[in-house]
Amino acid sequence: MHETPILRVRNLEKQFGQGCPDCKDKESRSLEKNYCSACGTVYAVRDVSFDLFPGEVLGIVGESGSGKSTMLQGLYFDAEITGGEVYIDHPAVLDKNVLELSSQQKRYIRNYLYGMVYQNPVHGLKMKFSSVGNIAEKMIAAGGRNVSSIEARSKTLLEKVHIPLRRMKEEPRNFSGGMQQRVQIAKALSNNPPILFLDEVTTGLDLSVQASVLDLIKQIQRDLHISMIVVSHDLAVIRMLADRSIVMLNGTIIEKGLTDQILEDPQHEYTQQLVYSLL
Repeated sequence: MHETPILRVRNLEKQFGQGCPDCKDKESRSLEKNYCSACGTVYAVRDVSFDLFPGEVLGIVGESGSGKSTMLQGLYFDAEITGGEVYIDHPAVLDKNVLELSSQQKRYIRNYLYGMVYQNPVHGLKMKFSSVGNIAEKMIAAGGRNVSSIEARSKTLLEKVHIPLRRMKEEPRNFSGGMQQRVQIAKALSNNPPILFLDEVTTGLDLSVQASVLDLIKQIQRDLHISMIVVSHDLAVIRMLADRSIVMLNGTIIEKGLTDQILEDPQHEYTQQLVYSLL
């Protein structure tokens, strides 16, 4: 594994609410789970730090409300982060905390360095555009102007995610959930981003469809050596995809390590419950 992380996340914080004397001080705050009963502030993400290495799949697992998706939205600039630092090992943004960049620079990162696959395809696709049009849109946003090369690239990606080309002019709203996720994956990959975020991508899909989407993700990772962060409440998904994993509870990291290690010898009581529920 390369020594230099492609993504470094340090002390990420996301709170909903102003905070009060009872909860503002990190050292002395007393919360119920991640909630201050005095002022109602929710600390959705608390002091989260981790590295993502080139070609690695990092799993982030935790129950609903653990802060994992909120954190991912913050990394992808879909939501404002309250505090912390994020660094990407890329010449365009080297040694810059990307959370502090201008909206134009963040757009550059979203177009070139990040891909995102949402739990609900409605957030990642324009349902009234054709499938090929959805992929083209991302390339045009990144400055692509050559129509024939955009179309060729879009077709290649649709074939890679097993969407029949005879259906490329169809709108994703006519597709099944699994096919919509495949189009989303193709769109996310359109500009060869080094980092791909996957947020609960198999939730709500039938088991057989889940399996085919997971197989596709594994195949893409093998072929492209892309770095991925996979967020899921389902430990079976994490076990299949992730090299290393982070377990989150109430906005904080409670355990991290090699996925196999966490599954075979979970240390934290909550992780133990997760693992035993999988057996």
